[in-house]
Amino acid sequence: MEAVSPSPDPRRPIMPGNKLFESLPGAADPATVTEAAHRTAELLVRGVRESADEEVHARVVKLADEYGLDELAELWSDSPADSLPGALWRLYLLRSWVHSNAAEVAREFATGREYAEVHAVVAGVAEPPGPTEVRDMVDAVLRGVATGDFATTLDRAAAFARIVATGRAHLAEDGHDRVLSASKLVETADQLQTAARAERAGHLW
Repeated sequence: MEAVSPSPDPRRPIMPGNKLFESLPGAADPATVTEAAHRTAELLVRGVRESADEEVHARVVKLADEYGLDELAELWSDSPADSLPGALWRLYLLRSWVHSNAAEVAREFATGREYAEVHAVVAGVAEPPGPTEVRDMVDAVLRGVATGDFATTLDRAAAFARIVATGRAHLAEDGHDRVLSASKLVETADQLQTAARAERAGHLW
C-alpha cells in the first residue's frame, strides 16, 4: 500500500488493535479482515441497504461513538488507495495529523493558500485559518462522510492536503525532509481526488 506521510517524521497512529472485532467469525483470516474493512466502510458511507446489515451497522456506529474511529481505521489501514476503506483511511490520517499538529498545519495552510486560492475556496477553512479553524474544517469534512456527498468530502480533503503541501514546500527552506513530506501530501491529495472521481462514477468500493 502507498504510504501516507503528512508529517516530516511520519508515524502511523497507535491503534488499539482489532480486539473489538474478535467476535467476527474467522477474524484472524486476512480475507475476512479485508471483507470486514470493506463492509464497515460501506455501511458508514452508504448506510444500510439490506435488513441483514442492520445489526452490523448498529455495531459499527456504536464502536465509532464509544471508541472513536481508531478501531475501524485499523481495519482500513491496509486497503488500497483506490478503494472505499482506503479513502476512509486517508481521511482518518489527515484528521489525526491535524489534531496533533494544528498550529503548524494552520501556519502551512495560511502560506499555501496564497499560492492555491482556488483550492482554498474548495477546502472551506474559515477566516482566519488558526488552529481551531483548521481542526473544525477537518472535523466538518469527516462529518460529511455520514451527512454529505462523499465525493465532495474527498475533494475538500484533497484540496486541504494540497494547500498544506504547497505551504510546507514554501516554508521548507531547502529542508529535504519537509520537501519530501510535502510531496507525500501531494500524493495523498492525488489519491483522494482519484477516489472522488471513482465515487462519482460509481466505482469506489
